[in-house]
Amino acid sequence: MNNGPILSSIRKAKAENRRAHWVLLDPDDFTTERAVEVARVSQESGVGALLVGGSLMQTNRIDTFVKSLREAVSIPVILFPGDATQLSKHASALLYLSLISGRNPVNLIGEQVKAAPIIRQYGLEPISTGYMLVESGAVTSVEFMSGTRPLPRAKPDIAAAHALAAMYLGMDMIYLEAGSGAALTVPAEMISAVRGCVDIPVIVGGGIRDEETALEKLRAGADIIVTGNLLQKENGLERMRGIAGCVRDFRS
Repeated sequence: MNNGPILSSIRKAKAENRRAHWVLLDPDDFTTERAVEVARVSQESGVGALLVGGSLMQTNRIDTFVKSLREAVSIPVILFPGDATQLSKHASALLYLSLISGRNPVNLIGEQVKAAPIIRQYGLEPISTGYMLVESGAVTSVEFMSGTRPLPRAKPDIAAAHALAAMYLGMDMIYLEAGSGAALTVPAEMISAVRGCVDIPVIVGGGIRDEETALEKLRAGADIIVTGNLLQKENGLERMRGIAGCVRDFRS
């Protein structure tokens, strides 16, 4: 069982009913200099952690990218790997993802087996996470690269059953993902259904671009929301600051 410092802090926040906002930085989308700037603004705005990763990762600079972020900010820098090549010894921890919404064995256990010895060698804190891709109105990078179908957005009971299975299997967290740049976000009804079945932290990401949407996910039961794509939009940093503020001030 993982009792590492990052997961322990996440569990403590959940127990105290404190919600969090994490920012995702994909090295394919940001120069290191720009990522460091975003990281510093994120920390100043109250963002709880940075995620680093992506579905494709065309660059081979993840180690220097993560190291630069760790040197720039004090909040955790957590790996969000698309496969076993996206690891860095400089990270605070990593989400040890299993794509439980799909039936592709590569994403269920294959990449995890490849990564396990490296994780041990690097001394990283692995946070076992049941990763669930949700239908979002468009074919996302995750869906295409994983070769899996997303969960139907109108079937919250199916999502709840998957989340419950993940918890019974001993996973530490659930991640409901609509995908980067999603047209539609994870439905509130689905978040509520999952929240009603599990007592482990629930992360929600994909298509969250404004404070109203962020609040909807929090009210439905999300413990952590993730934003990323909006940083590439006009006024992205300001919009991120607004979301961070509303999450920080949220009271259920």
